[in-house]
Amino acid sequence: MTGGERQGGGGGTDRPEGFGEELLGALPDRGHELPAHLLGPLVARQVGGLGGREISIYLQDYGQVWLVPLPGEGLAAGEPQRIDGSDAGRAFQEARRVEVPQADGVRVYLPLLGGGDQMGVMAVTLSGVHDADRRLLRRIAALLADMLVAKHGYTDLFFRVRRREPMSVAAEIQWSLLPPLAMSTPRVALAGTLEPAYDVAGDSFDYALNGDVLHVAMVDAMGHGLDAATMATVAVGAYRHARRTDVGLSEIYAFMDRAIAEQFGPDHFVTAQMMRLDTMTGRVQWVNAGHPAPLLIRGHRVVRRLRGPTTLPVGFGGHEPRINELTLEPGDRIMCFTDGLIEEHGADGEEFGEEQLIGWVDRIERTAHEIRAVARSLSHTLERARGGITTDDATLLLIEWRGAD
Repeated sequence: MTGGERQGGGGGTDRPEGFGEELLGALPDRGHELPAHLLGPLVARQVGGLGGREISIYLQDYGQVWLVPLPGEGLAAGEPQRIDGSDAGRAFQEARRVEVPQADGVRVYLPLLGGGDQMGVMAVTLSGVHDADRRLLRRIAALLADMLVAKHGYTDLFFRVRRREPMSVAAEIQWSLLPPLAMSTPRVALAGTLEPAYDVAGDSFDYALNGDVLHVAMVDAMGHGLDAATMATVAVGAYRHARRTDVGLSEIYAFMDRAIAEQFGPDHFVTAQMMRLDTMTGRVQWVNAGHPAPLLIRGHRVVRRLRGPTTLPVGFGGHEPRINELTLEPGDRIMCFTDGLIEEHGADGEEFGEEQLIGWVDRIERTAHEIRAVARSLSHTLERARGGITTDDATLLLIEWRGAD
């Protein structure tokens, strides 16, 4: 059913003027002071004002496999929905409203998008759907996503809902350190994944959009477990500190290098990739400190490896790094990844390798063009292609420059 179709019974065109304003206004007016566990019931009451029933709020799990229902009075409990193969998952992956006719009405699924990140899905059943209902539901979903983001920092509720497996302490540290897995703006978008989601330790990434400049870093700390997680935390903290003083890439590298060396000594290191993308011009600069070379994706296929001068991993006291530079074309993507993505050995004993990685990137780019869907599909496909084996952290980050206009 398309967005412009009407189905009788909703009554959306007969509502008094100001109904929508009153319905929407209650969310920020009441929601800002409510504890997190009462946010779902408030949304359920407001959606009920539209004649909605069987209201569900689903959150994406850490492994990006399931949409898990949020508990709460007035919310339908239900079962977790797989992202692949479900109507809720289709709304989530395609970031658009999905309407499914049923015997007693229409089931509507709406993506919950907070700053471009896909948080989950809101679902509701209506007797019928009018354009006015669609507009109100879209705005309710947007407000809900913003409030979930705002309340996420001071409750464990959402962490618990999203956790489908036991999580290691190292992974707990890394997930608390991470920014949102995705971001989308008119000029630039990015999306990343970490595997194994519930046991990741030394891999991490960070980013910030400051004015017209996107800053990105990916790190891979040596070792495993808590030692690696601690080193990655220091590396990201040092990166953020230097970045926020508005210094260049060479100075950022030097600051991270000193922080790791002083804290952990000469036998410890972190490989890293630091980038700056001018979103007005498409000019990207990067420092490669012992990382695999990024891939340039153009026209939905890998066209080259971004090889260039490298420097020593942070912690080894390398010389001032040489800065690589490239001007992107609108629609270009850069894929950064850690060595765990390509150095894993499959059941046949062969290393997975960069050529296989490039082959899978080309296949998936042809079928799933939206950057968040590509990152998620690629991570899961590569895990299956490796035979489900993940003995090291495997992280990827896609950056897309959409052009200045």
